[in-house]
Amino acid sequence: MAEITAALVKDLREKTGAGMMDCKKALNETAGDIEAAVDWLRKKGLSAAAKKAGRVAAEGLVGVAASGGKGAVVEINAETDFVARNDTFQALVRGTTELALAIGADLDKIKAAAFPGAGRSVADQLTHLIATIGENMSLRRALVLSVNPGVVVTYVHNQLVPGLGKIGVLVALESSAPADKLAALGKQLAMHVAAANPQSVSVADLDPKSVERERNILIEQARASGRPENIIEKMVEGRLRKFYEEVVMTEQVFVVDGETRISKVIENAAKDAGAPIKLAGFARFALGEGIQKEHSDFAAEVAAAVKG
Repeated sequence: MAEITAALVKDLREKTGAGMMDCKKALNETAGDIEAAVDWLRKKGLSAAAKKAGRVAAEGLVGVAASGGKGAVVEINAETDFVARNDTFQALVRGTTELALAIGADLDKIKAAAFPGAGRSVADQLTHLIATIGENMSLRRALVLSVNPGVVVTYVHNQLVPGLGKIGVLVALESSAPADKLAALGKQLAMHVAAANPQSVSVADLDPKSVERERNILIEQARASGRPENIIEKMVEGRLRKFYEEVVMTEQVFVVDGETRISKVIENAAKDAGAPIKLAGFARFALGEGIQKEHSDFAAEVAAAVKG
């Protein structure tokens, strides 16, 4: 029997796209014969995973998890929304989110971590599910927030099962106030983030390039009115304030009551709690945002399948 070396496992993985542990098992089952191992993986459906890697995956689930002053949000994509209802896929997202909470948001470290109860890494578990379920999948992104003292609160909009859904939000509140009061405030603020989709916590946190781009657009619009330059400057500053009210969280109007600014909501909550409260950060992951989705002709696909 040939020795099952790391190089042999690597070679088989490159040929098939199957996970490391599956490749090692295939080689053990076939006494190190790499061509027989390829056939073994094909029979198990595992080498098919590589063929699916180029297909667009914009569905799936966003997962959130938190413990005290730390929270994580993770997005794992699949090709169709049917997969989101699969218990095994849900377990993958939930387990990966818990790992991110423990080890941080570095995707390489998450992929290399042992997936609980699987005997595989997260990356190999993902490959295994691609072969088992039959769709391309990808661990797209992860983010972790932490505060001390304080809490990180989670919220899921369009929740499919607890902690998993289509929009995942984290809100980090830095404060020595009682945890229950912070949690109540954090939940409302997280719901606001899900609805209003702010770009930053404060004006100072906004991307300078974004502000400059907006300013240039407003200047051109104001000049088109034919007003004098000194009037244009005032017009631009006024419209910039309106822009801040649209994209900066502390400047936004609270969606819950439709009249109070978020900065005032936090100030009022701090008075009630008897301690200062700082909005230290937030995160909002909306499933599939930014992914170019394919729009296929279903009728044409059926016709092609009938002809083929």
